[in-house]
Amino acid sequence: MRIDIATLFPEMCERVLDESIIGRARRAGKLDIRCRNIRDYTLDKHRRVDDTPYGGGKGMLMQVEPIYRCWESICEEIGGKPHTIYLSPKGSVFCQKKAIELKENHENIFLLCGHYEGVDQRVLDEIVDEEISIGDYVLTGGELGALVIADAIGRLCDGVLSEDVCFTEESHYNGLLEYPQYTRPPVWHDREVPEVLLSGHHANIVKWRREESLRVTKARRPELIDAAEARGELDKKDKAFLRTLEEE
Repeated sequence: MRIDIATLFPEMCERVLDESIIGRARRAGKLDIRCRNIRDYTLDKHRRVDDTPYGGGKGMLMQVEPIYRCWESICEEIGGKPHTIYLSPKGSVFCQKKAIELKENHENIFLLCGHYEGVDQRVLDEIVDEEISIGDYVLTGGELGALVIADAIGRLCDGVLSEDVCFTEESHYNGLLEYPQYTRPPVWHDREVPEVLLSGHHANIVKWRREESLRVTKARRPELIDAAEARGELDKKDKAFLRTLEEE
């Protein structure tokens, strides 16, 4: 998996990507994430990449040519066209399902970070496969969104986490929210770790975790329960437990 982030602020992105699990995976060669400075691809002697928008209005708009030259250079390096994503508040909202889809279906991903008032529409029409948003709000640039997507995809890649269970049992991976977790000490401020987790009885622990996942999801994101049921992902035991929750 190779991810290229095209940005005006590569240092900002590198500072985040060099840390924690993603940073270790990059250094170990498990992940190939590269940050490209769009200014390096302008022909302007002042490294200018923006101009005023036609039709008037406040702010500046990123020009087509530096972005296209950046994208083109990556196409040449990989010998093909990367799956190209523009980070935009107008895009579809990113989720875990999308992260899995991108990881499984694409070897090369190009993340384009807009800035100022955005990007000239012509280059979006020319190279972009899809637009993605990380939420219904507006940021000063696409960098934070690109980092979120790179992190979410990267941690799914082989060898990045120690085991697949590190992400398959997390919130949203299977459509539900994750169960509560505890560690030492067994008692803190008179709050005790659930006895079942100290029992060593694997089957009972699995049952408790599933029920707590359903309980948390039902309380906080009930629409996820409805979606899981519509997909046929709830068995008879799940449905019986959910009925007891409603009775409570």
